[in-house]
Amino acid sequence: MEYSKMKAKDLLKIKNLGQLKAVGYSPKSIKEELRDNLIRKIKNKENVFEGVWGYEDTVIPDIERAILSKHNINFLGLRGQAKTRIARMMTMLLDDYVPVVEGAELNDDPLMPISTFAKTLIAEKGDDTPITWWAKEDRYTEKLATPDVSVADLIGDVDPIKAATMKLSYNDEKVIHFGLVPRSNRSLFVINELPDLQARIQVALFNILQEGDIQIRGFKLRLPLDIQFVFTANPEDYTNRGSIVTPLKDRIESQIITHYPKSIEIGRKITEQEAKVNNRPMDRIHVPELMKDLIEQIAVEARESEYVDEKSGVSARLTISAYENLISAAERRFYLNGENETIVRIVDLIGVIPAITGKVELVYEGEQEGAGLVAYNLIGKAIRTLFSQHFPSPEQKKKAKEGNPYVLPLSWFGEGNSLDILASQSDKEYKKLLQDVPGLEKITTQFVKELPEKEKEFYMEFALHGLAEHSQLSKKLLDTGMQFNDLFSSMFDLGAPGEDDIEDDFDE
Repeated sequence: MEYSKMKAKDLLKIKNLGQLKAVGYSPKSIKEELRDNLIRKIKNKENVFEGVWGYEDTVIPDIERAILSKHNINFLGLRGQAKTRIARMMTMLLDDYVPVVEGAELNDDPLMPISTFAKTLIAEKGDDTPITWWAKEDRYTEKLATPDVSVADLIGDVDPIKAATMKLSYNDEKVIHFGLVPRSNRSLFVINELPDLQARIQVALFNILQEGDIQIRGFKLRLPLDIQFVFTANPEDYTNRGSIVTPLKDRIESQIITHYPKSIEIGRKITEQEAKVNNRPMDRIHVPELMKDLIEQIAVEARESEYVDEKSGVSARLTISAYENLISAAERRFYLNGENETIVRIVDLIGVIPAITGKVELVYEGEQEGAGLVAYNLIGKAIRTLFSQHFPSPEQKKKAKEGNPYVLPLSWFGEGNSLDILASQSDKEYKKLLQDVPGLEKITTQFVKELPEKEKEFYMEFALHGLAEHSQLSKKLLDTGMQFNDLFSSMFDLGAPGEDDIEDDFDE
């Protein structure tokens, strides 16, 4: 049977070089391998990067062009933009198995050996040279660039213990202990955060990328290594820790710029796919579609905030962690109250603040405000942005001839009433408190189209938060929830909290 038509189970039956030659095997570089398999998948309309959303018309076509051009690739983008994920998925474009000389540390191709060991073995045994098969999932090496990485780690060094044990002269190439790069021959080699690699270490990669030779402690070896290099990096102006040296950047043929989701819908797909909620009682927790949008909008607001360092970026991990915390807040509530089910509330967003504070890098002004207060304000901005998509603007309705639809609930608060919505309240108490606010249910049913009955109170609470964000009501952060009051009465109340009090709450 011809080699190209053989299935994996038949390939594994081939045990030596003679059998391999008999089926017509011919060497193929890893770049040719990636190219051929990509062409086949494109023709078959197969999605190579399954589960990577938002890059269909931008990043993925660039990757495919780079692979077709047999280029090494550098993914340039802010954190949380799926750079490493895509690099790992490139193994799906490799052949299921490739033959290697058994025992060869450089994974030599039986018909194109490059190591002294493989050449010697083939010279001695000829067609009886034993071969093994290397699976595609094992043909991947990943190295995080840290300041302590050395040339010996990546390229190799002389091993004195090997020299002493084998009684070899230091002039013998057998005393060399190869590093990660040579040992990754015929595979994908990924270096994450390339700018963090010291400049002198980056220089060691020059010849490997261009000429294919390496030097180790005086040994000048001509090793035509067959490697697909993939690098990842943040934009150079983001970090002061280092940058990619210009000659190395020049040798990386394709630099592909990644980006954050360009819409709320794409962000939701990513969050729902990546959030770890498989073992949660999701059948007992209802999450309105609006709440999913709010989680994504928080990240959008963070990326546009003057308090957040835009050069650092806001990772997609923020929305993933926030969504997981949101589910946990609702889950904790029905355990506390002994209920069978619950629906998430706007007040549950207090529980996602810890997921935000650790995911944003603040500028000086943001540090002065405090991470907790910045996170709290981002949630408020997200509510304000989405409020206008479901309810009319309170400022405009004040001047409307047909009257202000918010007048009843605002008047109720103006009479000195207040409302405490707590994250731990039972569903029964939560619904009763909201129903007691005159006119709140009416404006919700009037303006929210196709309102599900079980989400009525959720939208009623959302309306209160929206009015507070439009400065129609006062909203005070409590230890376990929110308190709503009349705006003007709270202004004259000497005990009313301002932003300083909220900041103090977070500091405590």
